[in-house]
Amino acid sequence: MGRGAAHGRVRVLSPRPELDPVAFVRANTRARPVPHAPEITLHVADEAVPLWTKTEEELEAIGLPPPFWAFAWAGGQGLARYLLDHPDLVAGRRALDMGAGSGLVAIAAMRAGAAHARACDIDPFALAAITVNAAANGVAVEACGDDLIGGPHPAVDLVTVGDLFYERDLAERLLAWLDGFLALGAPVLVGDPGRSYLPRHRLEPLADYAVPVTRELEDAEVKRVTVFRLIAPAP
Repeated sequence: MGRGAAHGRVRVLSPRPELDPVAFVRANTRARPVPHAPEITLHVADEAVPLWTKTEEELEAIGLPPPFWAFAWAGGQGLARYLLDHPDLVAGRRALDMGAGSGLVAIAAMRAGAAHARACDIDPFALAAITVNAAANGVAVEACGDDLIGGPHPAVDLVTVGDLFYERDLAERLLAWLDGFLALGAPVLVGDPGRSYLPRHRLEPLADYAVPVTRELEDAEVKRVTVFRLIAPAP
């Protein structure tokens, strides 16, 4: 159930009316510490829960988009670790996390002292996971289901992007939109293990991490993740 492959083949679906996303998240995950940020607990799928073994066809049959929210992706783990280790970047500020999935990075921002964190994802199950995970960590995170990319730029002080440069069209749209935050003076941090469409020419490396992941999702048990700062395009 690789992230890029699943995204490319399965359309975003609406859950069946009788399927309660919050109840589904609770029933199909277990609360576990994040490997590279053990200060944070996430409800995740693993070999012990049924969601782990469902095929894409089975997920589609129940109206479930690929459950990106059910795993601690490498880029998000790196960003979470970086924010927790550098609270000066976010303390007292407003943070926006794009493609938030489980809500890990927004939760880390709040644990690091952010005044407000908004976690954005277009999957209704991700929004449920964000709510469940924020409560599990004793923080308040605003779950946002709007597709913000290409639209107006919210008033924030920091933008984070974990593991979103895996598809060409998405990467191009996202980068153009993120440039608007730079123009407004809001820094953008990217956590990524080297996805195919990472705009390396626009990124300044800040930290490297060896992040534990699962071979069910990745091609290795440990991924090298770099946290970058997005730099403005050359004039």
